[in-house]
Amino acid sequence: MTRIKRGYIARRRRTKIRLFASSFRGAHSRLTRTITQQKIRALVSAHRDRGRQKRDFRRLWITRINAVIRSNAVYYSYSNFMHNLYKRQLLLNRKILAQIAILNRNCLYMISNEILK
Repeated sequence: MTRIKRGYIARRRRTKIRLFASSFRGAHSRLTRTITQQKIRALVSAHRDRGRQKRDFRRLWITRINAVIRSNAVYYSYSNFMHNLYKRQLLLNRKILAQIAILNRNCLYMISNEILK
């Protein structure tokens, strides 16, 4: 019986997986079976954390706005501030408001004073 050389397709697939896991430590970057498990785990974590990142940033923006609003010695809280913003139809999202709160507090104070009038 003659010798049959295997094709290159499986080897190419394994090298592609190894390139993905090249930064992993130990067996996680060397053994094919462990590499595939770690790749699945990494992609699951990346998918989950993309949603979590949006959530975390929104929480951060809300915290920043709330801190500046309360430090202004204005009597109302973040929720009242946002409610009054929507009543006045000032369409500023939380990201922009947080940047204004950090970089230019006086501008946010002016906005809150306009809302109160």
